[in-house]
Amino acid sequence: MTAATPWIVDAHLDLAWNALGWNRDLRDPAHVLRVREAADAGPGRGRNTVALPDLRRGGVRLCFGTLLARSSGVRRPHVDWDSAEQANASAHGHLAYYRALERGGHATLIGDLAALQRHVARVEAGDDTPLGLVVAMEGADPILAPEDVAGWAADGLRLLGLAHYGPGRYAGGTGTDTGLTDLGRALLAALPDAGIVLDLTHLSDRAFWQALERVEGPVHVSHGNCRALVPNQRQLDDDQIRAVAARGGVIGIALDAWMLEPGWVKGVSRPDRVTLERVVDHIEHVCTVTGGAAAVGIGSDLDGGFGREQSPGDLDTVADLSRLAGLLAARGFASGEVDAVMHGNWVGFLRRCWA
Repeated sequence: MTAATPWIVDAHLDLAWNALGWNRDLRDPAHVLRVREAADAGPGRGRNTVALPDLRRGGVRLCFGTLLARSSGVRRPHVDWDSAEQANASAHGHLAYYRALERGGHATLIGDLAALQRHVARVEAGDDTPLGLVVAMEGADPILAPEDVAGWAADGLRLLGLAHYGPGRYAGGTGTDTGLTDLGRALLAALPDAGIVLDLTHLSDRAFWQALERVEGPVHVSHGNCRALVPNQRQLDDDQIRAVAARGGVIGIALDAWMLEPGWVKGVSRPDRVTLERVVDHIEHVCTVTGGAAAVGIGSDLDGGFGREQSPGDLDTVADLSRLAGLLAARGFASGEVDAVMHGNWVGFLRRCWA
C-alpha cells in the first residue's frame, strides 16, 4: 500500500470463526499461519489469506467481523451445531474473541456514529489506530428467540443476516426456496427498536423479497456478487441490486472464486483462471445497473472456509485488496469513485444507519 492508495473497508470477514473454529492466532501473518497448518488436511488449510498484519499491510482499517454458528440440521465441520443453544454459546465465544482483541490493542469495536467518526478521522489523519470492527452476525440461528435481539444489541451486535447456506431457523438461505419462518417475521419486527441493520446476504429469493417488504430504512448485502455474470441463486439478480441501492444500501463484492467466474468447480478449478479483474467486472456491473458507483464496495469473505485454492490467482493475501484501486482507475473510475468503492460507500452507509 502506498500513500496514494485509498484505505479499505471490508464488509465481511469471519475473523472470530477462523480464530476459534480453525485455531488460528490472527495476530501472526498469514504466511506464518500457513507454515503451522502445512500438515493439516482440508480446504483452506495451509493456504489461508487473512490475518491482522496482512489487513494492516493492505490498508484494511475497518471491517465487519462476523459471529458465525449455524443450527440448521446440517453438519459441516467448524460451523454447524446440533442445537440453537450450542450455536448461541459459540457465537458468544466469537464476540468474546473480538473483545479480547480490543483489550489487547489489536482492534477497536465500532458500535455507534461517534465511534465511527473518531475512527475514520484517525485513519484519515494517518494515525496508527487498530483495526476498526463492526460486529455482524451471519445467520441468525444463535439468537434463541426474537425477544433476545435487544440483548444482542446491548452486547454489541449491529448487523444481522437471517440465514446462511441451506435452511435456517429464521429464513431460507442459499440453495433453498424457503421464505421467512414465523420466527423470522418476529425477528424482523424486533430489529428497528434494537438498532440492528438487516443484511440480505445468503437469503433465498423468496426470503429476500419478503424481508425487504417488512423492514424499512437502509439494508445491505455484505458479500454478494452479480447473477448476470455468474448465474447462481447465491448471487443477486439485477432487480435485487436495484432494490438494495434504492434503500440506501451497499453491496460488497466477494472474492470467492466460484462467485466470480461462471463454471468454477470447487476443488477442481485452478485459481489461475480467475484474477482480480473479475472482481472489477462485478463492481462495474453493479455500477451499470444502479447508474453510479454509490452502491458497491468490498465484502471479501476471503476467510470464509477457503484459502488461495479458491481465491483469485493473483492474490496472495488480503493485503492485495489494495490492488483493486489501480484496477478500478485503469477501467476509468474517477478518483472519487475509487475512494467510494474502497471505503467511502460503506462509511456512508454506517453513517446513514446510525445518524
